[in-house]
Order: sequence, then C-alpha cells, then structure tokens
Amino acid sequence: MRHTGSTKRRNFLKQIATLGAIVSLAPDTISAIPMLANNNKEGHGYTFLFQGDSITDGNRTRNNDWNHVMGHGYQYIIASKLWFDFPAKGFHFFNRGISGNKVMDLAARWQTDTIVLKPNLLSILVGINDMDALLQGDTNFTAIQYEQTYRLLLKQTKQALPDIQLVLCEPFILPVGKVKERWNEYAEEIEKHRQIVKRLSVEFNAIFVEFQKAFNKALSKAPAEYWIWDGIHPMPAGHELMAGEWMAQVRKKLKFI
Repeated sequence: MRHTGSTKRRNFLKQIATLGAIVSLAPDTISAIPMLANNNKEGHGYTFLFQGDSITDGNRTRNNDWNHVMGHGYQYIIASKLWFDFPAKGFHFFNRGISGNKVMDLAARWQTDTIVLKPNLLSILVGINDMDALLQGDTNFTAIQYEQTYRLLLKQTKQALPDIQLVLCEPFILPVGKVKERWNEYAEEIEKHRQIVKRLSVEFNAIFVEFQKAFNKALSKAPAEYWIWDGIHPMPAGHELMAGEWMAQVRKKLKFI
C-alpha cells in the first residue's frame, strides 16, 4: 500500500504523455477521440472508421462539435449504440465520409484519412457516385475502373495495417426519382458493383454487408419512398435498417460487441 502514491504518479505521467500525442493531432481527429483507452483487453480502445460518400458523410462537422461529429445516418446510429452499450471499452469512432466522393476520391485522400488513423475496423461504402457519373456519360467511371481502384485501396490498407478488419458494404438503390426513370440502367450497374464488392470481400477476408438485399426485403413492409427518398439517399428508417444490417454482420466476427 505504501507504493500507491508512486504508482498513481506513474499512471498520471502516462496519461499526460498520451494526451500530448492527442493534442498534436488535427482537430478533425481530436473530435473523434472520446477518452483514453486501455488496449490490453479484448475490444478495449478499438477504433472504428467509416469511409465513403454522402450517405456516410451524413452532413458531419469537420471540428469537435459533438452534436454532429459523426454525421446523421447509419454510422451515427452504430456509434451511439456501441458507445452507450460499452462505455468501459473506450471505443473510438471516426467518420471520414465525404459527399460526392467516388472510389478515386477516396484513393486521393487515403493516407491522411485512413492509414494515419490506424483503425482496427474500416467500413467502406462507395460506388453510387461512380455509377451515377457513368450513367451521365463519363466513361472514366466504369465498373472495371471501380474494381481496379478499390482493389488497390484495399491492398494499400492491408500492407500498412495487416491486422485490420475490413467491412465492405455494397452500394444500393431503390426505384425512386431519377433512379426509377432510368431503372433498367441503374439496376444493371448496381448489380455489377454489388458483385465487385462481394468478390473483393472474399479476396480480402472482409465482412460483407448486403445493403441492397436488406432494402429489397424491406419493400414487403413499406414502399421504396419510405426507405430511400430519392432512390439513393436513405430516409431515417433506411438508415436504421442499414445500422441494423451492419451490426448483424459485424457481430458475427466481433464477439465483444
């Protein structure tokens, strides 16, 4: 018992050193670090990173505004639930989705927005903007280009972070708005992109989240407009559906959640 004071002092100094490292990070990074974590136990200090386009962006802030730092969507629902259910684990959550991004845009910012953050789990949802660009006539964004760039991103990630758990989410649509007007074209392209993400998930031993299948099933409960307001961006119920499907698949692998 007489060593308690010195032990506390050592722990305090360790915390100060860790805080110093946190302060050196960019504000956008600091905002997603809620507490100091103990990485010695299973799942403790586990870092989740969500990457993608506007569906993941969710109108998030780029500062430390905790009201909006995770955005408003499936990734917010997932983070809030896990933070609530497991406060002792010291989970970290980052959202680096950017509205309008295609897979090539992810590649351009991958080092700073993914590798540097060193996530334990990386969840990616990207592809709808690639498809949309192609259907608008830009032949630089074919399914082949999508697969090639996506594969390079995953190789780069595994080389830098060999123990990372990948979660690959397939892009999805429902027949609403402009998607309904060109349904056959959108349906053909979404199927190509779904198969690409499925292949990559097998190739890189990733968890595969079949969002399209989940939305298709949900049509038995309510019409397409109830789940996705413009054929691409989910309604609140759609984000809840996504969060539930994501959790169901990830929990099969991560037993500590």
